[in-house]
Amino acid sequence: MKFVAHRVGDKRILRLIQKWLAAGVLENGKWSATEEGTPQGATISPLLANVYLHYVFDLWVQQWRARTARGAVYVVRYADDIVVGFQHEVDAVRFHADQRQRLAHFGLELHPDRTRLLRFGRFAEERRRERGQGKPETFNFLGFTHVCGKSRSGQFLLLRLTVKDRMRAKLKAIREDLLRRRHLPVPVQGEWLGAVVRGYFAYHAVPTNTQRLQSFRVEVTRSWLHALRRRSQRTRMTWERMHRLAERWIPAPHVLHPYPWDRFDERTRGRSRVR
Repeated sequence: MKFVAHRVGDKRILRLIQKWLAAGVLENGKWSATEEGTPQGATISPLLANVYLHYVFDLWVQQWRARTARGAVYVVRYADDIVVGFQHEVDAVRFHADQRQRLAHFGLELHPDRTRLLRFGRFAEERRRERGQGKPETFNFLGFTHVCGKSRSGQFLLLRLTVKDRMRAKLKAIREDLLRRRHLPVPVQGEWLGAVVRGYFAYHAVPTNTQRLQSFRVEVTRSWLHALRRRSQRTRMTWERMHRLAERWIPAPHVLHPYPWDRFDERTRGRSRVR
């Protein structure tokens, strides 16, 4: 509430937020009090969490970068998911310790299983090879697995691939919906399925992820074929007919997002040479 009051001077708004924080949670007809934090799943919770982390993390990391870091520090935060990149390992180790102390001061803590230090970037493979280690580690962030790869010319290339577990979960949900809709007319099913796949591609169709999206489309087509064959014991649905339906209704994957450096150049309008 102190952080909110720093920007909001209307006491009526502050009093309304205080009442909402103390209102409790009603789940399955049972009321339970909220002793701390914000109710999980409430509409205002992400907003208050971002306000809180802005003062707890964002402003603090800017000061830490200017006063403590020896090299470059890059920070990407989306809600409570954070990735921080460092030029020097000593900065990463020190930041990890300082961040724990900073968050503990405000009643927060890092997730024990998802927080780790790893070598990543254009020199990660070379330095791990010098230490007798294997390939560079990967990490998941915002639904993508980030991998140290190489382009056709042998240069470093950041690979972003859809997280396998999330793709399997989405395919499972589509299969269940298809079985419930299998008695609808085929054009109705195709229109619905095409909208679902286009929505999935709208987020996941990033460069270097086309092959995984193609696998997603193949699995969706296979699931649709299974659902159509369940409509009757005397089905005449063959793979040849199924391919025609897929070409008609299920869109093919295409890259819909620019490469990171193209997006960076667009935002900075060529004022920065850093890539």
